[in-house]
Amino acid sequence: MPATTLDTGLAALGLDLSVDQRRRLLDYVELIAKWNQVHNLTAIRDVSRMVTHHLLDSLAVLRAIDAPARRVLDVGSGAGLPGIPLAIARPAWWVTLIDSHHKKGAFLAQAVGELGIGNARVVVDRVEAWQPEERFDAVISRAFSDLPEFAQLAGRLRTPGGELLAMKGVHPYEEVLQLPAEAGEVDVVKLDVPGLDGERHLVRVRAPQ
Repeated sequence: MPATTLDTGLAALGLDLSVDQRRRLLDYVELIAKWNQVHNLTAIRDVSRMVTHHLLDSLAVLRAIDAPARRVLDVGSGAGLPGIPLAIARPAWWVTLIDSHHKKGAFLAQAVGELGIGNARVVVDRVEAWQPEERFDAVISRAFSDLPEFAQLAGRLRTPGGELLAMKGVHPYEEVLQLPAEAGEVDVVKLDVPGLDGERHLVRVRAPQ
């Protein structure tokens, strides 16, 4: 059962979410499954697997990046991962979801509106062309590009001292070595995702102050 998988996973992650937050997370994966019938948002079709591979995988980063309030940019958001689960779990954060594909942007707008996620907004644009009025405390991506390209295209969107956060599978040793020194200080955190086999890591690249 998706609800049981979610509850068990949240307990393992040490995340205490309200009944409403849990309901919206489950409604979100149901919405992905519905849109997946027409648009290829994700290769995963089973809702229970979406809970582990999408929701818990996204929420696992909170152990490394949690803060009372943050401005977060989710680059290449796609189906809203990890931005929508983070926005639901942390209502004090302000989360921007950016994707250059109009169909994915339409899904993101539908999800934000239908789920009542008041602390999230959607931008349909290429990240390298976008000129926001404010920069972000954290710029995160789940499957956008390799680290050097991510730093090149999105590094300018961080605040001084802000972080690039790249969600990866196995430790990306070679990608880390390819980062230019001016990208900032690098830290790689191993993540444990309940119910998910395989390695998960979060690369944190902190901008100079």
